[in-house]
Amino acid sequence: MHKISKWSVLSIAALAAVMIVLPQVVTNGFAIDIFIRILLFSFIGVAWNLMGGYAKQLSLGHAAYFGLGAYTSTIMQVDFGISPWIGMVAGGVVAMLASLPIGWLCFRLRGPYFTIATIATAQALMLIFLKFRDFAWGAEGTTIPNLGNAPLMMQFDAKSSYYYVVLGLLAFGLAITYRIENSWMGYYLVAIGEDEDAAEAIGVNAPSMKRNIYMISAFLTALAGTFYTQYIYFIDPATAFSFNISIEAALVSIVGGIGTLWGPVIGTILLETTSTLLQSWLGSSIAGLQLTVYSLILMAVILWRPTGLIGVVTDAYQRYVHRRPARA
Repeated sequence: MHKISKWSVLSIAALAAVMIVLPQVVTNGFAIDIFIRILLFSFIGVAWNLMGGYAKQLSLGHAAYFGLGAYTSTIMQVDFGISPWIGMVAGGVVAMLASLPIGWLCFRLRGPYFTIATIATAQALMLIFLKFRDFAWGAEGTTIPNLGNAPLMMQFDAKSSYYYVVLGLLAFGLAITYRIENSWMGYYLVAIGEDEDAAEAIGVNAPSMKRNIYMISAFLTALAGTFYTQYIYFIDPATAFSFNISIEAALVSIVGGIGTLWGPVIGTILLETTSTLLQSWLGSSIAGLQLTVYSLILMAVILWRPTGLIGVVTDAYQRYVHRRPARA
């Protein structure tokens, strides 16, 4: 166990070094933009995985918290001149508070009914913000004032700076997931995901566990919403509460491996890289061709490895460990 732990620490240290140096070696703006998208959706997938992976509560309404985080920080910045760094935390708190009544209503349902309820929640919030013309700029949205190179307002001249911000968010999300995964809370969540009634029969407070993990997941998702708004300098309800965000968060986790630490990251690397490159190569050819190819790749991965691509990495690691010569 000590050897495996040491090898894991060395691997993570090497990966961290590569990720830190990467934008200094690859200076192409398009490539860095791909890296930022991979890190961002990895972070969103990690946040979703806490709820949908470990507890197996298939939520497709996480765009609600993404949008709440984005709008909270933007309103604080545009109307009151408050830094998005502060607005990011405030947006997370707003998302956590919003998850309490939403969870209270949705957790009364199970299975597909719970999933439909979460979708309806996100769509309802989008419609509400569409009507708030004076408070939230309505359907037209608004642009974020460009202040130039202003790090205290989360605005940078170089894309590499945004890369490091989202890299820090992903590291934060992975650290929280690792902590939860190796605690009693993680074991309770897995028990709830496998059989909620059986978990309650042995003393697990399932409603409390689901409420707590929902709050953590909502908080992390809201942080991603703030970052994305600052990165694109624009916000409107269709973007902030986009159903595609909820779908993408679930897809990267399912493809990579739900209920695992690195599953969302592996899934995002495959799906986001494939999507971006296909759009770049095939976007100007036959209409919809890139979406067709993307769908075929997605179906092939799910059919070939229904438990997620993390299993491929795990199997390769196990083969490497067993092939190592044993010490006398």
